[in-house]
Amino acid sequence: MSFKNNIKQRNRSFQGLRSFKDTLPTNIKKIIKKKGHIFSETLNNWKYIVGSEIFQICYPKSFKNSNKFGVSTLNVMVKRGNEVDLEYSKKKIMDKMNSFFGYTVVEKLKFISFDDAQTKFKKIDKNENDVTNSKYTDKINNIKNDKVKESLLELTKLFKQR
Repeated sequence: MSFKNNIKQRNRSFQGLRSFKDTLPTNIKKIIKKKGHIFSETLNNWKYIVGSEIFQICYPKSFKNSNKFGVSTLNVMVKRGNEVDLEYSKKKIMDKMNSFFGYTVVEKLKFISFDDAQTKFKKIDKNENDVTNSKYTDKINNIKNDKVKESLLELTKLFKQR
């Protein structure tokens, strides 16, 4: 394997301070050069950019930078049924995001809808009245100490309330 001498990373340790760009791996440097910091800053400040109401129904998925074939696009995942609300606030989101970065970062927003996973896979409990399993109720009933038995039954009632 040949060793590359023309990379800017330092291979030996030197005393004193190093510049931050010399300490980063070359793969990360390429991502940052392709404006990958825009997407990470957008993720970190998404609640500030869109507001708390819109924050609960959408999140940014990916960012495609502008090139000679297309414009810079931010892909946003939206809960099904809230696409119209986001469509009306599209201009406001782009203006707020461009003012946050100080220059025109996003020229186009693309919305992708998804089903809310919490409502789709909601578990239906058949035995809501009886929280403990039958094998545990048998074990609790076999306990001879009345105080311990009562405390365990109260504990199962607390789990039932949750």
